[in-house]
Amino acid sequence: MSVVPLTLTISLCLVFTFVIFFIREHSRRRFGSAESDALLPLADETPRIGGLPNQQKPSSPAKN
Repeated sequence: MSVVPLTLTISLCLVFTFVIFFIREHSRRRFGSAESDALLPLADETPRIGGLPNQQKPSSPAKN
């Protein structure tokens, strides 16, 4: 019957770990939400302004 105290000890350690991580995450992101966190992978790393960065202006036609 020494399995019951071992199981209780491991279960309490897991519960304590979960509570600690939950409180830490909850206090770290007060103004965030699950929806905004789920959309973070879709955000661009650098915002693009206009066209391509190396795009050259078209040259004027050659005069004869």
